[in-house]
Amino acid sequence: MQKDQLKEQLTQALAGIAPKDATPQQLHQAIGDVVMHNIAENWNKSTQAHETNRHACYFSMEFLVGRAVFNNLLCLGCYKEVETALQEMGASLASLEEIEDAALGNGGLGRLAACFLDSAATLNLPLDGYGIRYKYGLFKQSIVDGFQKEEPDNWMQYGDAWSVRCEKDAVLVHFNGQTVKAVPYDMPVIGCKTKHIGTLRLWQAEPVQTFDFDLFNQQKYLEAAAETVYAEDISRVLYPNDDTWDGKKLRLKQQYFFVSATVQSIVRKHIEVYGTATNFHEKNVIQINDTHPALVIPELMRILMDDAGLDWDTAWHITTHSVAYTNHTVLAEALERWPQELMQSLLPRVWTIITEIARRYQEKIENYYHDPAKTSELAIIWDGQVRMANLCIAGGMAVNGVSALHSDILRNDGF
Repeated sequence: MQKDQLKEQLTQALAGIAPKDATPQQLHQAIGDVVMHNIAENWNKSTQAHETNRHACYFSMEFLVGRAVFNNLLCLGCYKEVETALQEMGASLASLEEIEDAALGNGGLGRLAACFLDSAATLNLPLDGYGIRYKYGLFKQSIVDGFQKEEPDNWMQYGDAWSVRCEKDAVLVHFNGQTVKAVPYDMPVIGCKTKHIGTLRLWQAEPVQTFDFDLFNQQKYLEAAAETVYAEDISRVLYPNDDTWDGKKLRLKQQYFFVSATVQSIVRKHIEVYGTATNFHEKNVIQINDTHPALVIPELMRILMDDAGLDWDTAWHITTHSVAYTNHTVLAEALERWPQELMQSLLPRVWTIITEIARRYQEKIENYYHDPAKTSELAIIWDGQVRMANLCIAGGMAVNGVSALHSDILRNDGF
């Protein structure tokens, strides 16, 4: 993008507002509009290439992407041109420092995931990320009277310059007693000094029916909007407090919500391209970032059997040749577990599939070790709990840590 072209496009995007008079939010949106317009062709080509060749799908509860405007301009090699164009128009990129980040992660897990996407795009690797579009992600922190005070960070209050809503790709996600609509928002992951652009697809939970007019007319005002509240709660906050049963239920809903939406989406696109699901594992690799997306294993089995009509053995072969697992801890007590009762009540069909996976896996363990201690350690379902790491190992084709040393510890000790 040349400087004069940039100035013309920015002027059009600001719709009559002089750059020197624009708020940082207006300036940010205008730059986003210009960049998104200029990358559209390369993004579409990259997306088509991903969908019609073997590619990877990176599942993570967190993506700490940082300041998209600065990162994208640097990757496109036009940071200086944009800064010069703005200065000549009486504005500056420095004013965008106060723009909120897309608060979709809170630490190393999310930052690793974001870096992974950036690296893949720069290396021209066909990989896309999938997660949740939290309304309130990483909280704002202040110190009041010597104590930490947390406040919600509404990073979307002025709009979202770097996402495209894809209504046509929306899907329904079913829980026991509740159905919600999952609507994807696609964010470009721009490779550095390359035309290759990956995608971060984030799912937003919305109600199937937004408002019950009959209940409202009966003066049941809260009940009239209850479905909206219950649906939007799923993508409202990153890691809601799970000290209570309701908190645990919401967290499990979050995990299944984005896993089910993503698997439905990628299986549907695969069948559109190839006409069958039997070669799914030859064209798709699903990388699980920690155990939060572990439900991808029974959910992929469910879709292959219930929707695609495959038998158990065929579906299991496809699943165990599609899924890989990245572990983030060496502490056994830190590995994710879910109460059996919760899984059974919230996701009854998925629960039946997990129990069958667990039964077959436990039978293999017993026949191999003939050691009750080993069975109790390696079983997927044990003592009223579902062990998600053990599920990942049973249903995945590979396990890795976040470094070679970490992987060695997992191989020799942790697992």
